[in-house]
Amino acid sequence: MGHKALVYRQKVVDNLEESYKHLTRLEGALGALEKVYVFPLCADDFKHMIEQAQYLAYSDQSIYRFSKLQDCMGAKLFKSVLLYQGENVNKPFLDILNRLESMDIIDVDEWFEIRDLRNEIAHDYDANDDTALNLLNTIHKIKNELKHILDEIGKVVV
Repeated sequence: MGHKALVYRQKVVDNLEESYKHLTRLEGALGALEKVYVFPLCADDFKHMIEQAQYLAYSDQSIYRFSKLQDCMGAKLFKSVLLYQGENVNKPFLDILNRLESMDIIDVDEWFEIRDLRNEIAHDYDANDDTALNLLNTIHKIKNELKHILDEIGKVVV
């Protein structure tokens, strides 16, 4: 393996480690909530949860870590995987996603749903409890898909 390939491999490994860190903390926060609440959360449970500092912190951490995870994957990890594969990444993001889909790493439509969820967070989810409830329930639902994507990328650098 040439020097360039080793550098690109290390970038994938570093980005994958960062992504797993966010995922682990996301799962930990959701796990703490699952000890008290049943997902999907109903409005009454969510109202009760945000009235208690500890559970509000877990809720906020879940949303924050999801956001960081999606950012890391979309902005760094995906490109590093293609660089490691010897591909040009100076192309539209949709082309990068399509290439990852052809490698059976992601489903482009699912990734756009994940990105849309991340964009909802960026538009001040705190302003509306219904939005925050929906975000938390959706994050809980898709966390395993994110783990699956990371696991598939891990197979690329083995």
